[in-house]
Amino acid sequence: MDYDYNFGNNYYKYCGDKGIKSTVYNILAPSQSQDMQPGMEYLMNPLPIFDNPNYMGSGKLKDKVAIITGGDSGLGRACSIAFAKEGAKVVIVYYNEYKDAYDTKNYIEALGGSCLPIMGDITNHNFCKQVVNEVLNTYGHIDILVNNAGVQYQQDDLENITDEQFDRTMKVNIYGMFYLTKEVLPYLKSGDSIINLSSVTTFYGDPQLIDYVTTKGAIVGFTRALARNLALKNIRVNAIAPGFFWTPLQPACWVAEKIPSLGSNSAMARGAMPYELAPTFVFLASDDSSYVTGQVLHNNGGEVMG
Repeated sequence: MDYDYNFGNNYYKYCGDKGIKSTVYNILAPSQSQDMQPGMEYLMNPLPIFDNPNYMGSGKLKDKVAIITGGDSGLGRACSIAFAKEGAKVVIVYYNEYKDAYDTKNYIEALGGSCLPIMGDITNHNFCKQVVNEVLNTYGHIDILVNNAGVQYQQDDLENITDEQFDRTMKVNIYGMFYLTKEVLPYLKSGDSIINLSSVTTFYGDPQLIDYVTTKGAIVGFTRALARNLALKNIRVNAIAPGFFWTPLQPACWVAEKIPSLGSNSAMARGAMPYELAPTFVFLASDDSSYVTGQVLHNNGGEVMG
């Protein structure tokens, strides 16, 4: 049986096997939506906080070349900027978010970094080959791959998921990751890193994101299998399973009324801004995680534990 109680000025609800949850939570954003996938950051209100001004790079990725899909906005933008602060040359692979991509490029260059934006669709295998060729022609090598790009669509029932939606979700979230990893892999060497983006939804099974959860679960399996395959080559493969972060994917997916409550199910009773995930990307890309492979790191405010 559920029941409510208070402790000081905080109010809580006991939800059976789901534990105790706060009924007072931090609202990151008001109701809003975008009729496009994967969404545009410059249209969001408030704008996501993608850089922590107190984060000072220490050369952990000096002279590394990193390809980041979806690096124009959201978690990808936070990753791109943190990598640049650590000395990496950043390649942003984006779909059609031209303004977001070049806002990120300009920000990185203002920091003194180097950024190469490449526009296209990673579900096209030939485009993935083009990305690798362009990176090699520009920088001469590749050291880090971050498979971050993704789409998600809210549907209440399996019957509402069209074949077209299912295909698009699979192709962006799985095929694109597979194609680009396959093309990058021959150029990686000992000490290099692949980072894949899963999701907290994989671990509790969001009922309104069935096709998305399916792909994010597949990414966990892909990460573990590839990590074992490459371990003796000392190429590390890991995944991150973020909780709710304020990124363009949220207004592009959810009905407007759901936006204020996103993140409220976490133990910390809040969602997060993209900059809060940036150090995790740096950890997995750098030698700080030299003995870490095949792992899924959970940055979700305690929404899922264990």
